[in-house]
Amino acid sequence: MPYRPNPRRPLPVQLSALHLTGSIALGMWLGFLAIALTCWLLSRFMFNEQLAPVAQAVQQLANPPAVQAVPEIPPQSPLFDQYEENLRKNEQQNRLDQARSSNRNQSNPKCQFWLQQDQTAPSEKSRANVLQFCD
Repeated sequence: MPYRPNPRRPLPVQLSALHLTGSIALGMWLGFLAIALTCWLLSRFMFNEQLAPVAQAVQQLANPPAVQAVPEIPPQSPLFDQYEENLRKNEQQNRLDQARSSNRNQSNPKCQFWLQQDQTAPSEKSRANVLQFCD
């Protein structure tokens, strides 16, 4: 009697849509984890020597060397202080002259008031207000 294989029988497999969706999602998640783990392991073992200089540079930036003490700056001479004061006064005077000669300030009543104040009774307050209200 010759050998005859059993006729094919259908397998009784029944999956609901929920089971099928869950299985696919689980497979995709496990595949993602496998790829991520593989990439991480490759980067740790294969690129470790190549990235060593970069890691050393990052470590040096993270831990800067100690700052050396700056030598104390000698106090400024009185001549330099006088020079700075003269520069400040000249700049302020130039701004006041510009405010007085500007045509746009002729129509500004606040500017006109403070220009008149500064002309009759000059003070720090009047100069500050001229510079504030006049262009």
